[in-house]
Amino acid sequence: MPASFPQYVTEAITGPLPDPPGVKLAKEGLRAKHPVVFVPGIVTGGLELWEGHQCAEGLFRKRLWGGTFGELYKRPLCWVEHMSLDNETGLDPSGIRIRPVSGLVAADYFAPGYFVWAVLIANLARIGYEEKNMYMAAYDWRISFQNTEVRDQTLSRIKSNIELMVASSGGKKVVIIPHSMGVLYFLHFMKWVEAPAPMGGGGGSDWCAKHLKAVMNIGGPFLGVPKAVSGLFSAEAKDIAAARSMAPSFLENEMFNFQTLQHVMRMTRTWDSTMSMIPKGGDTIWGGLDWSPEEGHECNEKKPKNNSTQTSENDRTRKSANATRVKYGRLISFGKHVADLHSSEIERIDFRDALKGKSHANSTCRDVWTEYHDMGIGGVKAVADYKVYTAGSVLDLLHFVAPKLMKRGSAHFSYGIADDLDDKKYEHYKYWSNPLETKLPNAPGMEIFSMYGVGIPTERAYVYKLSPGGDCYIPFQIDTSAEGGSESPCLKGGVFHIDGDETVPILSAGYMCVKGWRGKTRFNPSGIRTFIREYNHAPPANLLEGRGTQSGAHVDIMGNFALIEDIIRVAAGATGEDLGGGDQVYSGIFKWSERIKLKL
Repeated sequence: MPASFPQYVTEAITGPLPDPPGVKLAKEGLRAKHPVVFVPGIVTGGLELWEGHQCAEGLFRKRLWGGTFGELYKRPLCWVEHMSLDNETGLDPSGIRIRPVSGLVAADYFAPGYFVWAVLIANLARIGYEEKNMYMAAYDWRISFQNTEVRDQTLSRIKSNIELMVASSGGKKVVIIPHSMGVLYFLHFMKWVEAPAPMGGGGGSDWCAKHLKAVMNIGGPFLGVPKAVSGLFSAEAKDIAAARSMAPSFLENEMFNFQTLQHVMRMTRTWDSTMSMIPKGGDTIWGGLDWSPEEGHECNEKKPKNNSTQTSENDRTRKSANATRVKYGRLISFGKHVADLHSSEIERIDFRDALKGKSHANSTCRDVWTEYHDMGIGGVKAVADYKVYTAGSVLDLLHFVAPKLMKRGSAHFSYGIADDLDDKKYEHYKYWSNPLETKLPNAPGMEIFSMYGVGIPTERAYVYKLSPGGDCYIPFQIDTSAEGGSESPCLKGGVFHIDGDETVPILSAGYMCVKGWRGKTRFNPSGIRTFIREYNHAPPANLLEGRGTQSGAHVDIMGNFALIEDIIRVAAGATGEDLGGGDQVYSGIFKWSERIKLKL
């Protein structure tokens, strides 16, 4: 509700409003204790212009990302040019410098009225927090994690700020609160800070133990997200695909003269950070052609109330027969029928040795070149003829369709599972944000939380088709006509859904804290305690509730009162065990994790 709206009017419509968590906990006597550090995710932090080309005249230190996005509408091609990075280095193009906004304002609101961290900050302020014991670890979320240090010394600044906060609070350790991709960024930081210079921060193996009380990860894509694959493969996810099918002209509107989607792809394919979210762990984690950990998941499943015994045995049998149909291990299938067939019935032609040819004229497409135009018709056909891609083969697919992008990416990120974590090669920074190829720090007193929403259909796999269209068109698109109907309700608009927070599937958010790191494992040799906190999604009851106080959605969860209360309690001194006994689980994450055969 806008603050100007009289509270008595609101309460007359909605009933008495509950106290915000900060007010409630202040009444209980909780006070600010441990300093807190926020680590924003991809796209939520503001970016401003420090140097630009002629077309950006008058925009010095104005936000190009975040705020009102006014410049996008006024000078769209200039905006794309400045928001893009160098295609070879992944760093600034010549004559352009865009840098992260600093301070809490960097990511309190993404756009006017659209909060990200603002609600949490306001509630922490209620128990006595202020700028001296709250810090926004803003970074340029477009560039690779290690390059934020190379170009901006961001990791060094985060280290210094944390050390200062511990020193100025009388030695109280810090609570870190990363969101979304910030979760992976902070994993990278924990390895960087311990590693010797020049590659690392030189803090030594006990730095995390001395400085960190807890890491409270919100909506963490620990093991990647399928959405990253569709974004890199065809510059679309569920929402873009729907717009593309309903109104093709919308995405070819006047704003970019032509082919909006290609301009978006050209820009986002220079952002190396997007590759941090490609699914990790291959078929071991995400499933193969004929199995997946989430097998048997039922979509549209209403949680039965305790007294609900009406469901007939026949209904149950029919439901579970349907539920086994979804083969979630197939991240990409060319054609709905291919998504359903047994693997032995699929005829595939390997694309890896296919000849690429420049039969698509590149010269006319220079403005929106996206690497597809070097593939030629032969290369495009080979990709479709392979029919099905799992998390393992998707990496080869991306190397085939976007070699430049993946060459840069594979220098900074890795997606495998370590055989021997003591192998010297894992000291390289490209492994630091993959929890399956790194050890957690030696900090037995620290706690790690995975906090995320459940109960929202979340993208897990896709049905694709070849695009109609001319030379400059992206040749692949999600087939939005593919519907599962009552037989397979998990398939809607060419996207197979699973339980999650609308962006991150439960498997990615939950597995490491439920199994990979639980107890002493090879990934967690010091036995750091891990906790799972799931928040069941409840949409706002009416328009007056705005984005709701019980949302489990990926960004809206930042205003979830239960989540905010958990964070404030820990910041005020509580342990994970003090939060209602530790874990809070509504999903099948424990059952699904047991099905993953990973050496621990």
